[in-house]
Amino acid sequence: MREVVFDTETTGLDPASGHRVVEIGCVELINLVPSGETFHTYLNPERDVPQSAIDIHGLTTEFLSAHPVFGEVAEAFLEFIGESDLVAHNADFDMRFINWELENAGLPRLPGSRATDTLALSRARFPGAQHSLDALCRRFGIDNSNRSYHGALLDSQILAEVYLELKGGRQAGLELGKAPSQKMTEAIPRQERPRRLFAPSEEEIARHKAFVAELNKPIWKL
Repeated sequence: MREVVFDTETTGLDPASGHRVVEIGCVELINLVPSGETFHTYLNPERDVPQSAIDIHGLTTEFLSAHPVFGEVAEAFLEFIGESDLVAHNADFDMRFINWELENAGLPRLPGSRATDTLALSRARFPGAQHSLDALCRRFGIDNSNRSYHGALLDSQILAEVYLELKGGRQAGLELGKAPSQKMTEAIPRQERPRRLFAPSEEEIARHKAFVAELNKPIWKL
């Protein structure tokens, strides 16, 4: 089972207001476990980056101006995700921005049904709790000490761990992501053993009769 955890960083909250994607990070999962394959790119938004956004992800207009625009990396991004299901935290936000960029590049939109929202999974599993990525890291004991700024690839890597926990977590003794071994799938022939009889001795029979005689009103005599 292949899935792709992804995250975006943007210049703001609404693409309809002219905001753009400035970073995309993707992590490939095979049977819920990261395979080691990733996709990551910074993007030139072709506009200024507000200070409020820089405070979140640390990506300045000057830094991003040296990177490709979305249209130059769109095909590579689509090739990486393929037909796999997508996973994102607050997926509506990321899908809205990705689809805006795809439309601007003259490419088809991604259906929202492809995306699993870990924010919704968390709300369903822990109603009334905090559901931010940092809060979920605290809940599951996941190290996010390197997260001084939001970063699309780092957040995707962290989210991959969170997603595994939301789906049930690692179980000791299970090698997730590996095919069953031959020994696990082969039936083991049952070996019939001869029945062993343990007849009571004369002394044991006599002791049993004496014990029964001392019982006060046993139910089989009522």
